[in-house]
Amino acid sequence: MARSSLREFQERLARRLAEAGSAERRGLLGFQCGADNWLIELAEAGEILPPPALSAVPLTRPWFRGLANVRGTLYGVVDFASFNGQPAIVPGGRARLLLIGARHGIHSALLVSASTGLRSHDDFEPATAGAAPPWVARRLRDMQGREWLQLDAARLLAQPAFLDAGLD
Repeated sequence: MARSSLREFQERLARRLAEAGSAERRGLLGFQCGADNWLIELAEAGEILPPPALSAVPLTRPWFRGLANVRGTLYGVVDFASFNGQPAIVPGGRARLLLIGARHGIHSALLVSASTGLRSHDDFEPATAGAAPPWVARRLRDMQGREWLQLDAARLLAQPAFLDAGLD
C-alpha cells in the first residue's frame, strides 16, 4: 500500500513539475475587447474573474462603469472597449473583469468581452506597425494571421485620459 501511494505521489509531482514548466512559457494572458484581440504579460495582470455587481458612480464618463468590491477591496472598473471607442460591453456571459495595477498601487479593473486563455510569446511574431494608442506596447500576429495588441498596463494607468473619469 505504501509503495503504491509513493508511486502515485511521484507521478502527481512529475505532472505538476511538467505543468509548471509549460506555464512559465505561457507568459501572456489573451483577452478580447470588442473587435480587438489583446495580450497582457502575466506579471502585469492581476486576476481575471466574472464581473461582480458594479456600483455606479455619478458624473463619470460612460466608459467608467463604476466600482466593484472584490474580496473587500474596491476597484474602479473601466469598460475597456468603450474606452477605446468601441461599443460598450455587457457585464455578463463571457465578459470578465481583469484586475490590473495592483503592482503599481492602483486598484483598477478592465471590463473585457472574454478571456482567451494563456499564450506563449513563441506563438506570435511582430506585426506591421500602425497607428495605436500609447498603451499598446506592440502589435503581434499569431500563426493564424490574427492581429493582437499587447497592453502596457503601466502606460495605460499613467494616461491622463484614463485617470480622468469625471465629467467636465
